[in-house]
Amino acid sequence: MTKVEGLLLSTDQSVDGAQTARRKRDHVRINLERDVSSLRGNGLDAWRFVPSALPELDLQAVRVDTALFGRPLAAPLLISSMTGGADDLAPINRRLAEAAQQTGIAMGVGSQRAAVESPALSESFRIRAIAPDVPLMANLGAVQLNYGYGLDQAQSAVDMIEADALILHLNALQEAVQPEGDTRFAGLLRRIEDLARTLPVPIVIKEVGWGISAADATRLRDVGVAAIDVAGAGGTSWSEVEKHRADSEVDHAVASAFRAWGLSTAESLVAVRAVAPDLTLIASGGLRDGIDVATCLALGADVAGLAGPFLRAAATSTDAVVDAIGVLARTLRIAMFAAGIADLTSLRDTPALVRR
Repeated sequence: MTKVEGLLLSTDQSVDGAQTARRKRDHVRINLERDVSSLRGNGLDAWRFVPSALPELDLQAVRVDTALFGRPLAAPLLISSMTGGADDLAPINRRLAEAAQQTGIAMGVGSQRAAVESPALSESFRIRAIAPDVPLMANLGAVQLNYGYGLDQAQSAVDMIEADALILHLNALQEAVQPEGDTRFAGLLRRIEDLARTLPVPIVIKEVGWGISAADATRLRDVGVAAIDVAGAGGTSWSEVEKHRADSEVDHAVASAFRAWGLSTAESLVAVRAVAPDLTLIASGGLRDGIDVATCLALGADVAGLAGPFLRAAATSTDAVVDAIGVLARTLRIAMFAAGIADLTSLRDTPALVRR
């Protein structure tokens, strides 16, 4: 039995939510077994740090600690939303949560729709006891607000993990190429506004790999969302993931056409920060290492998120996730040191970051 098969053993599910749970298993399996990366780069290679041969700074004095939604972070890192909603996916979330707690970074869970529809599936999301001290973010598809979801379902997702914030993810393209996709997006902004005004925790709007434009960020800012995760192109292409779930050659071909779609992470990050300077901003989408993290923070992000590298590590062990986080945090600190930057405040808009 392979490591992936061991994590994805089928289990008995109730009728409600079973289809959603199967889809979540498919998503994890495909991400672990296939190359589903976007053909777009993350755009961060357009920038570089000017090194400081004389940083006038001790490495041990470099500060990378910060806070998110009122909780401290040892480093400005987020385990981005990935999975949950099936009993056999619980080990992945548990390992991710254990690593987040050990290293003091934030974590978002994958879509909780399956567990909202079938509470018996909620166990794979119940990670607050494992990670009592770090920021945790619940997650629902924003489009579900057009399919009967409202404050009660949102609060259920938040309560399920005792979350500090709720992610509403936007995935219009993924839904459009998904065989069972929900594509009624008309009027969604008003429903997001209604929820932002009534839910007692902050709302984070997250793309899933194609970026947020300046125009969309402006509209989201104006309806009261607290944070935006740009989730730009450059990492996992969810149209490519859905390609591997396609039932027909036509569906396969349509999904294939979008592998290079989207705004790069760098493009989206710069655009959103320009129009929403006061929002909490998360940069994700194809980040590869701590230098990419440093670049995103210098371009205006408050926190940087990664998914794929942590998912692959979690398929092995908690220690593998801890090691991956340690490499990122250490690389970030050394990059700052080598550019003569002492803390995250100084990193923001530093003149040491220039276009190539």
